[in-house]
Amino acid sequence: MGLSRRDLMKKAGMVAVGTGFAGLSLSMANKAIGAGEEQQNKIPELPWPYKKLDPAAVAEAAYEGYYKGACAYGVFEAIVAPLRKEIGFPYTMMPSTMLVVGQGGVADVASLCGSLNGAASAIFLVTGGMDKKLREASFSVIQDVFLWYEQTALPDYRPKNPKYEIIKSVSGSNLCHVSVSKWCKVAKFKSFSKERSERCGWLTASVAKYTVEALNKYADGAFKMAHPLSAAAQACRSCHDKGSKLENTRGVTDCGGCHFTPSMKQDHPKF
Repeated sequence: MGLSRRDLMKKAGMVAVGTGFAGLSLSMANKAIGAGEEQQNKIPELPWPYKKLDPAAVAEAAYEGYYKGACAYGVFEAIVAPLRKEIGFPYTMMPSTMLVVGQGGVADVASLCGSLNGAASAIFLVTGGMDKKLREASFSVIQDVFLWYEQTALPDYRPKNPKYEIIKSVSGSNLCHVSVSKWCKVAKFKSFSKERSERCGWLTASVAKYTVEALNKYADGAFKMAHPLSAAAQACRSCHDKGSKLENTRGVTDCGGCHFTPSMKQDHPKF
């Protein structure tokens, strides 16, 4: 009782010498200790515990995190780090570095905005799980963050010590490619400029802040989706989504961010 790993290994070694089976005995001791540690550190199922966070503090941490590991990492680590400090295990087991892959819409492919990737991962970590009801509730928070991102003039958070002053734009899409392109058009900066990078730093902070505000409401049992799907997108879904006569697509997103080319407008006169 109360033996440390060193004490147990020492005793196992002494027994091993006396029996002539040193390698086997030490191996068995290692396995026994390892099994105990594994059981003690078994990572629990989702959702993990959550304590309400300060949105402004998280936003500042996300801005700093952006310049360390880009957008997805910036949002995710800004939320997980204070939980790691306040709650400890199991957050001490979470390797936030894995979210670096979300940079630039996943490995710089410019698909889903990395900040939303980080936000969705953090939200599901503390609200989601395999249970269908948990999953649906978690998805509603994620969808609200995504729709807010599409419909709001962003970035709407100014860091305390910005490198440049940044103007806002409305993306109309949750894609990195569209979001960056629309901002570049409004701001008159190139997509690989330092100003555009700073804009994404502000955006990372904005997304982290809104995400924590949503999670705090969820923790209080007061969360409600504040950003419904746009009327135009709902009109699209009436023909193309589940239960429609075509049912050839799916999604809860603003369709106009990608699909309304001049030729498509001819096919859809009501737009």
